[in-house]
Amino acid sequence: MKNHFVILRVLLAVLMLSMLFYCSKDSTKVVTPPTVKVSLPIVTTTSASTVTATGAILGGNVTSDGNATITERGVVYATTQNPTTSNTKVAVGTGTGSFTTNVTGVTAGTTYYVRAYAINSQGTAYGSQETFSTTITLSLATITTTAASTITSTGATLGGNVTGDGNATVSECGVVFATTQNPTTSNTKVAIGTGTGSFTSNITGLTAGTTYFVRAYATNSQGTAYGSQVTFTTSLTLSLATVSTTVASNITFFGATLGGNVTNDGNATVIERGVVYATTQNPTTVNIRISIGTGTGSFTSNIAGLTGGTTYYVRAYAVNSQGTAYGSQESFTTNISTPTVTTASASNITSSGATLGGNVTNDGSAAVIERGIVYATTENPTTANTRISIGNGTGSFSSNIAGLIAAKTYYFRAYAINNQGTSYGGNLSFTTAPSSDGTITDTDGNTYATVNIGSQVWMASNLKTTKFNNGLNIPNVTDNTAWNNLTNSGYCWYNNDNANKNTYGALYNWYTVGIGDLCPQGWHVPTRDEWTILTDYLGGAEVAGGKLKEAGTSHWLSPNLGANNASGFSGLPGGCRQGTQPFDGFTAGTFSLFGQAALWWCSTKIMSPSALFYGVVYNYGQFGDGDTYSSAGFSVRCIKN
Repeated sequence: MKNHFVILRVLLAVLMLSMLFYCSKDSTKVVTPPTVKVSLPIVTTTSASTVTATGAILGGNVTSDGNATITERGVVYATTQNPTTSNTKVAVGTGTGSFTTNVTGVTAGTTYYVRAYAINSQGTAYGSQETFSTTITLSLATITTTAASTITSTGATLGGNVTGDGNATVSECGVVFATTQNPTTSNTKVAIGTGTGSFTSNITGLTAGTTYFVRAYATNSQGTAYGSQVTFTTSLTLSLATVSTTVASNITFFGATLGGNVTNDGNATVIERGVVYATTQNPTTVNIRISIGTGTGSFTSNIAGLTGGTTYYVRAYAVNSQGTAYGSQESFTTNISTPTVTTASASNITSSGATLGGNVTNDGSAAVIERGIVYATTENPTTANTRISIGNGTGSFSSNIAGLIAAKTYYFRAYAINNQGTSYGGNLSFTTAPSSDGTITDTDGNTYATVNIGSQVWMASNLKTTKFNNGLNIPNVTDNTAWNNLTNSGYCWYNNDNANKNTYGALYNWYTVGIGDLCPQGWHVPTRDEWTILTDYLGGAEVAGGKLKEAGTSHWLSPNLGANNASGFSGLPGGCRQGTQPFDGFTAGTFSLFGQAALWWCSTKIMSPSALFYGVVYNYGQFGDGDTYSSAGFSVRCIKN
């Protein structure tokens, strides 16, 4: 081609010289220049280079402009053959010569056809067609997870959608799930297919009421891709609870340990559980029902009040919103035992007898063939001691016992016998009253029982005369201030209430005692030595108080410690009237300590204005003495001369 251009240029030069020569010979003749022919450009297409998945370097060479200016040049390409400027066109300047351009945005793994082009006034010329194919980029597949549907207590429909294979075949796709977040194929995996597109599967074998985490997955040669995580919770299937019955244990005559185990709540809260039992089979909650808590797990309870020698049927039960479930039936038989018997306190105690008895509260499931009382002067008597039979069967019983020794302490127990043996009630005691020396009458005509205590004879109640034994009246002083100011004899009833006379006697100041004419003829107010003899005879001050006090709380405040009236003295809490020097917390002239203390004057004189007294109180068993002002008002007990 180059040689042709050189020859053409030589011929043109010769032509130009000839014309000049012709003109010089005939200057009068006009010379006309030759006409230049214009054609399409001549352009070649360069082979594509630096080909990638998304681009390549394309170009060409405009070797001739066709005697007309090249106004545009470039490349055109398409996925079909012989592309033109109506396809994808990339302009790369003007004029002749080589040119290139970096084309991007093409599709990976695709074959493209390309031609260079050049444009002049004659039109558009194209170079020869070249081809190139973009490379393929491999990656993980792209996948989405579908929301769970058709959820039941044990299953759900799960799935996903493989939207891109990553330029590599999807060999497996499916779902993975677990009860922890972000499950992978190392958790539960369900393969559902291959390739791209949507997929679903009905999953079964799930646990009711459980939250699961799910992701779709897709595997190609580049690995496994996961969709986003979705969650769902299986529904609850409600049913009766599951409960078993425990075999009875610790079986006695009247009780046993019963229980059960709620192993499953049926997906509904167990609001009550326990045992039911009866003497007939298959008991329900309409029989005897023992509630033992709520919820699942084991439970027991100690059942009492059963009948000895009886077969019982028992079932555990559990209640939830679906109803009441029962465990299997178990049975047990209570034991047969000796009777249950209690001992009643002694009553109607005299110097030679008392009323004793008891109560058979349970026969031990065998007939009580004998019941009664045993007693002795030693503790815990048995049927080998004195035995008083008082019938048979259950219930209360009593008998009047005679022939006892005066002022003697006896121990006694109730007993009951069935074919299992002999049972005893609690060990109790009583002391017979001392023998009486008769009665004594005062100047007012009041009669008093007397009691022998050792070598002494005492009045068995407090003095209540309003006259000296010479017939002179003792002033009855009711005003508090007047009482406090007395320096001579005076008496009063507690709280100035005559209703207290017969039970508690009168309260006298010591001026009345000191005259020496207060007690009936042949009797006197005891001296300190006589009080000491009494105390020593009763065992000393620590226990004498209890033996001097009336037993029980009919008159005394509780607890009336140690009181058993073993002496027959029958001390009652008549209280006192405060004198010029009142006890702590009290006011002179006022009444106090009623029901709490029994206080008696002593006739032995000490330094005036004080006087001696002896007494007992409700909350101690001791017997003690003290001194106070002579203006105080205390009770008086007379002792025989």
